[in-house]
Amino acid sequence: MTALARWCLRRRLIVLLLWLAALGGAVTASSLIGSSYSDDYGAQGTESGQAAQRLESAFPDRAGGSDTIVWQTDGTTVRATAVQERMAETLREVEQLPGVASVQSPYSPQGEGQISEDEHTAYADLTFDKPTDELGKEKVQRVVATIQDASDADIGLQAEAGGSGVAAAEAPKAHLAEAIGLAAAAVVLFLAFGSLAATALPLITAVVAVGTAAAGIGLLSQVMTVAEFAPMLGMLIGLGVGIDYALFIVTRHRRGLRAGLPVVEAARRAVTVSGRAVVFAGATVCIALLGMFILRLDFLNGVAIAACLTVLLSVAASITLLPALLGFIGMRALSRRERRQLTEHGPRPDRPTGFAMRWSAFVERHPRLLGAVAAVLMAVLALPALGLHLGTSDQGNDPAASTTRQAYDMLADGFGPGTNGPLTLVGELDGAGDKLAFDHLRGEIRDTPGVAQVSGPEFNGSGDTGVITVVPDSSPQSRSTSDLVDRLRSDVLPQAEEGSTMEVLVGGTTAGHDDFADIIVGKLPLFAGVVIGLGCLLLLLAFRSIGIPVKAAVMNIAAVAAAFGVVVAVFQWGWGSELLGLGSAGPIEPFLPVIMISVLFGLSMDYQVFLVSRMYEEWRLTGDNRRAVRVGLSETSRVINSAAVIMISVFGGFVLSGDRLIAMFGIALAAAVALDAFVLRTLLVPALMHMLGGANWWLPQWLDRRLPRLSIEPDTSGHEDGDAEAPASVDVPLVGQRAGSLIGLSETAPTVTAHGYRKHEDHADHD
Repeated sequence: MTALARWCLRRRLIVLLLWLAALGGAVTASSLIGSSYSDDYGAQGTESGQAAQRLESAFPDRAGGSDTIVWQTDGTTVRATAVQERMAETLREVEQLPGVASVQSPYSPQGEGQISEDEHTAYADLTFDKPTDELGKEKVQRVVATIQDASDADIGLQAEAGGSGVAAAEAPKAHLAEAIGLAAAAVVLFLAFGSLAATALPLITAVVAVGTAAAGIGLLSQVMTVAEFAPMLGMLIGLGVGIDYALFIVTRHRRGLRAGLPVVEAARRAVTVSGRAVVFAGATVCIALLGMFILRLDFLNGVAIAACLTVLLSVAASITLLPALLGFIGMRALSRRERRQLTEHGPRPDRPTGFAMRWSAFVERHPRLLGAVAAVLMAVLALPALGLHLGTSDQGNDPAASTTRQAYDMLADGFGPGTNGPLTLVGELDGAGDKLAFDHLRGEIRDTPGVAQVSGPEFNGSGDTGVITVVPDSSPQSRSTSDLVDRLRSDVLPQAEEGSTMEVLVGGTTAGHDDFADIIVGKLPLFAGVVIGLGCLLLLLAFRSIGIPVKAAVMNIAAVAAAFGVVVAVFQWGWGSELLGLGSAGPIEPFLPVIMISVLFGLSMDYQVFLVSRMYEEWRLTGDNRRAVRVGLSETSRVINSAAVIMISVFGGFVLSGDRLIAMFGIALAAAVALDAFVLRTLLVPALMHMLGGANWWLPQWLDRRLPRLSIEPDTSGHEDGDAEAPASVDVPLVGQRAGSLIGLSETAPTVTAHGYRKHEDHADHD
């Protein structure tokens, strides 16, 4: 790391040009080649997936994207002359537009059933000539504009459009979320640094890394399945960790300048010490993200690789581009006041003062009370998670003003809520007997509780596949609809298949979402166990303690549970979701727990190591647990809180993205980071460590002898190969030789000498 830092500082112009070339090349290649993201979150091998494949092969004419044109009248009926003439003309115009394959009007003989019983609502089936993900936005937007132009208040007519193609065209284009997150982070950085130049460096580093990664993800989508939300999720994670990683290095660099070091030497030491910690932190995040491969879901594999690419580039930019920029700005990394004080009074050591010291002492005096308060708060916030309903949101959760939401509501009002998500029963038939049995199945389904309407059957040309469409009497997201799917699969269809060779598969929106959620839930314990277990192993190697990893695992679980409680309250219960422009209440995306555990594991590991490493160092020096906890908390809490505020700002900014899924990620991660930093790491963890005393650091001697020693920190004395007069010091496992070793941000602890280290170690052996 030292050699890399030195090279980047000496060749800073080359480093800057290389990064700009990488960014420009990736963006150019992405714009020329394009992207091919997938909105298919289904899982291969499930019943709904098999039904979809069978349907596509037997009825190839249904392969194109299908949307819906809905209109509703107020005071008159859809059969009124003025309404019928206007909508008939509009449908003819839409059918002539580029990209449209056909429009089936309710006014045609084939449109039977497309007009509601009260004749106030009607819809037309709109079929595009290509699948939804291959449609250009401009074509769909032109279709939507033509449809909405048909609305006429004079005749009480409102026309809207719904469907996946329309939803894709409605997706927000402006990068408002990123801009808000960056602006909030800039404010926090300026308050921390007081220097515009120092404030700009973490932002520039993160933007270059994330921009390069975003273009790379687009190219990646051409060779593997990558979900549509992957670029935005990668941007969300990349901006958060990228700015934080740069914050740690810049803070260390500024400390070196205040201590009187030359610019190049301060930057070299900052990257040598904090840069190694950044690499370690980024590696933990990537390992956790790659744990998603355990689930063996193609689109989640793409998400994992896309997010890892963003994190890796953020780490690379922090340890290469950032030191080059530090060399460019020189002493301007300090504020004018700091430069003036350095000139007038010379170098001065930084000491923790103010609120951090007072808070640390307060926690030391009242550990039981504060620990109980923190535990109760986390438990209360986690309570809503007990009612977690996994599923996939649809256009009924879109903002109230969107055309997709209005079309959804109009269909539900005129034809029943199940119209927005009918079930599809696909029968594989062999001979006339199977065809007759499938034909009789319609009557049996009609009498099934939860069924509002049944249409079909339809048969393909060869007669080996039949389709029955079932409209539930509840919405696609309702538990009642899920119960209907289970009832059909477990009771109705097995009885109908008896005495025949036919096989009937249940597909459709709700069936697909339920199958996908079942896979996630079934593998979630294994996934969480692997991720959390890996974190415990790393902490065990780092701190030579049983208690530290166990507490970290409990804290991670508590943070995830409480964050999900917040998500359930906002998105599933709808507390404030409409006010925030996030649409109505609905289920929680089934893959959110997976991504939350992955990302939060990495971020929590950072905070845990930053906090406990300083405590561990002080414990090895003094053997006094109370002092170790007090000093560790006072010297790292400010850094943890500053880093957390930046992440919360970035994650919170994505709530305004206009995308419900990304907003869900933003609120979940912002809540988790806030609780982790402000409740767990700076309150509950130190309170528990005060109560447990020396037991925090207990490790059986037989295990201590067998565990390898993990060290990621160099000697922070500033000497390296060939440097003269390097003081004798011991490489403490995972932590460095000065306070705040992992991030280089605490200021006052003395160097750990070989003699002092050995003396305390001998003392510990006698305990």
